[in-house]
Amino acid sequence: MTSTSKPRIAIVGYGSQGRAHALNLRDSGFDVTVGLRPGGPTELKAKADGFTVKTPAEAVKGAQIVAVLTPDMVQPQLYGEVIEPNMDPGTCLLFAHGFNVHYGQISPREDLDVVLVAPKGPGALVRREYEIGRGVPSVYAVYQDRSGNAEQLALAYCAGIGGARQNAIKTSFKEETETDLFGEQAVLCGGATKLVQAGWETLVEAGYQPEVAYYECLHELKLIVDLFYEGGITRMHEFISETAQYGALTRGNYVVDDNTRAQMKKVLTEIQDGTFARQWIAEYAAGNANYKAMKQADLDHPIEAVGKKLRANMKWLASSQAAAKPAATGDANPQSEAA
Repeated sequence: MTSTSKPRIAIVGYGSQGRAHALNLRDSGFDVTVGLRPGGPTELKAKADGFTVKTPAEAVKGAQIVAVLTPDMVQPQLYGEVIEPNMDPGTCLLFAHGFNVHYGQISPREDLDVVLVAPKGPGALVRREYEIGRGVPSVYAVYQDRSGNAEQLALAYCAGIGGARQNAIKTSFKEETETDLFGEQAVLCGGATKLVQAGWETLVEAGYQPEVAYYECLHELKLIVDLFYEGGITRMHEFISETAQYGALTRGNYVVDDNTRAQMKKVLTEIQDGTFARQWIAEYAAGNANYKAMKQADLDHPIEAVGKKLRANMKWLASSQAAAKPAATGDANPQSEAA
């Protein structure tokens, strides 16, 4: 009989989320094995952290929970060729993002429990909050409950990584996937990046110094986001000047107007009807040429050179940058890291 209190766990992938989950679960008393391809970029790191490292095929054998924490586009082939053939009947298959199940790229075996546990923060934060006795709020979902214990297993895992210390909200694979993608595309990553770039360009084209424009449109954004994070829009209004408040209240709608809202609805529609998923899957299958070109254009935007020069004098950033060093692409789950 499967134990729902301290099940044996296989973590497949050891990027930012994978490492944080594995460390937190072990510190919570779980028996954790890490599944990685031999010679991969994170194998040595996992071994240095004291984990038993096996191939993914060997790691999942006998595990009661198999957590798939590799990139979205890697998962379908990995699941079909390696994970599914080696999982015991009744195993709980766990994801940190519902993309592949929701969009039909992975069809789990009927004899498995299938759940989702998604911390609302990057891996470095998941680990750091756990170490100081707190936790990152998480959402969880049950897609398939073969054993009758799927929800309990999801909650045990969520508690093990520290997610239940704050707030664990029950959701569905559909809701988690669609809202996560929308947040990334319309607000957190796509929307914020384009807003910052457009604001900076507007000031520079009007003759203002690029460095001053950087401070006003990018650097100070953290100050506002921190206030949002601590106490919502209310806290922002408590701490910014009356002049800033009046300007925000009377000019914010110039930027986010009815057309912007219509475009946000278009983004959501393309997520809901599968247009975005089909496009991304096709792009990845074709070698990512368009993706790489668009990403390079972001990296080559002139605000980046200005920011790099200014940040070189911000000595306090050195330690935080080292702590948040990106994980190797092959084993990280970039999806759980934007949102």
